[in-house]
Amino acid sequence: MSDIKQKILFVNSEIFPYLPESDIARVGRYLPQGIQERKREIRSFMPRYGCINERKNQLHEVIRLSGMNIIIAEVDRPLIIKVASISSARIQVYFIDNEDYFRRKQTFCDPSGKAFEDNDERAIFFARGVLETVKKLRWAPDVIHCQGWISHLLPVYLKKAYKDDPIFSSSKVVLSLYDDTPAEPFHPAFADKARIGGLVPEDLSPLEDPTGINLAKMAVRYADGIILGAERVEPQIVDYCKSLALPILPFDRKALEDGSYIDTYCSLYDEL
Repeated sequence: MSDIKQKILFVNSEIFPYLPESDIARVGRYLPQGIQERKREIRSFMPRYGCINERKNQLHEVIRLSGMNIIIAEVDRPLIIKVASISSARIQVYFIDNEDYFRRKQTFCDPSGKAFEDNDERAIFFARGVLETVKKLRWAPDVIHCQGWISHLLPVYLKKAYKDDPIFSSSKVVLSLYDDTPAEPFHPAFADKARIGGLVPEDLSPLEDPTGINLAKMAVRYADGIILGAERVEPQIVDYCKSLALPILPFDRKALEDGSYIDTYCSLYDEL
């Protein structure tokens, strides 16, 4: 295993043990540890959902990273950064927090199963919060690995709005696709609210019809490599990946179970 790529940023929708075990949450937990054990430097982010017990998990605010406001739909939203350690893995997890977006006890849907109406704004806030925090850390990632639909705005922001920032100018994007594509459409104004930093309508054109599938397609458009992390990824999304001739790692249940996927993913990072 070569040392071509030294710094890997993981942007996760779920990490175990902060959320219950799932395919995404297990990879979010064990992949960064495995990559760090292979002599890479890593940083890992996720949203600070209200169901995460701060006392039990020993989250604490990082004052030097907090305090920025992110404007969404002409409203200032304070960005709060928290951190916790998984001591057995010797890794830290950074949490993106905001009172309005991430204090509710559910992740993406209310108790009746209806998707939150502001999930579009939550995705915008999360993606921008991660990138702005990494800038504050002055930590330039070689590879940014996005997992889960709430991370799907990050590729377009990286490749368009932040492309001239020296922190991100050489970063490549790996996108893991799962079976978590939202079934309900997002807010009709998603594209308008997401437009920042010189982005033009064409950059966000898939969101003219703001479905979960189109959000994923937009993420694929700006990715450098694709991993199929679930057996049943939406066929439309997989077909779109193939049409762009991107490097694609197929779903491999056995590798996920025995841990050999970590070396495979690491090799993909090196090839980009």
